[in-house]
Order: sequence, then C-alpha cells, then structure tokens
Amino acid sequence: MPAKAINKLGELERAVMDQVWSRGEAGEPSVSVREVHDALSASRDLAYTTVMTVMGRLAVAGLLVKARSGRAYLYAAAGSREELTASTMLGHLHGMAPEDRRSAMLHFLGDASPEEIADLKAALAEVESRQAGRSPGRH
Repeated sequence: MPAKAINKLGELERAVMDQVWSRGEAGEPSVSVREVHDALSASRDLAYTTVMTVMGRLAVAGLLVKARSGRAYLYAAAGSREELTASTMLGHLHGMAPEDRRSAMLHFLGDASPEEIADLKAALAEVESRQAGRSPGRH
C-alpha cells in the first residue's frame, strides 16, 4: 500500500496524479515533468521545479514509479485511481475493531443511493463468484 493515502493528497498532488492517470488512460504509460508542468501551467502559474518536487515526493510516497530516460526521469502511476482509492479505504477499515468496521460501513451505506447500492451488490456478487472459483489452498 502506498505510504500516502489518496484522501491525504494536496490539491497540487492530486492535479499531478490526475495528469499522470489521464495520460496513462490515453495510452501514454509514462510522462515527464515537462509534460505535466506544461499541462498544469495552462490553468495556473506554476514553476517547473515545483512540479518536479511534487512528482519526486509522490514517487517516494509510492504513488508514482520513476525511471531514468536520458538526462530526465519519466513517471508512471504505481496503480490506478481505483486501486489507490481501494487501498486507502482498506487501510482505514483494517485499522478498526470488527464492530467499529461494521458500524462505519453501515453509516457509509446509509447515505448511498439505490443505484450505488445496486452497484455494490453487483460488485459483491462478482467478488463472491471469483472467490468460489478458487480452488482450496490457492490465494
């Protein structure tokens, strides 16, 4: 699990991650600081070194993977938005006592719409199906 949870990201960190994820979804698995800086600078006054520092910190936190390319570095997301969100949620839930975890989930679901409940039921059925397909002893 990354050291930094998605809900702990600052506004600029989230904007950087959004750029990296968006480019990955568009078929660009890795991006340079220059590419992220250029994209973010279109809507804000931002120094190149600030973006470089943020991306370096996100790599240290385990959210980005950094690889040398010539004199520069290219960065890729260590996981998808969904994987990071799930990891953050599980991190919070695993730290709770079972009765508190159940109560937290009930409060969370109490605010869910009928469509969200239906999505949750479908996801649960898919997980149960996957688990039923595993043979004993395999994980």
